[in-house]
Amino acid sequence: QVQLVESGGALVQPGGSLRLSCAASGIIFSVYNMGWYRQGPGKQRELVAGITKGGMRNYVDSAKGRFTISRDNAKNTMYLQMDNLTPKDTAVYYCNAGGDGMYWGQGTQVTVSS
Repeated sequence: QVQLVESGGALVQPGGSLRLSCAASGIIFSVYNMGWYRQGPGKQRELVAGITKGGMRNYVDSAKGRFTISRDNAKNTMYLQMDNLTPKDTAVYYCNAGGDGMYWGQGTQVTVSS
């Protein structure tokens, strides 16, 4: 069956960096649009960054210039490089394949705090 496994979440100080990874199995990874969503405390889930099967990228406004989404189809893996993190980035980050309502990972916690 389909499995998406996130890793890389951690406690980091403001201004720090993290790289999240999403390892996919059970799907033909290269044909799926992929994305990173997040849900902070008391907030709605939001799309942070997406990358299509063709490599087109999009970002939520607050992430533009700080986050970079990428994918390695040979490794069935998607990444999110996060730089200059702020406390507002604190959330559980979820890997998604196929858009909202399709396939989801279990999430990885990112906490940005002094």
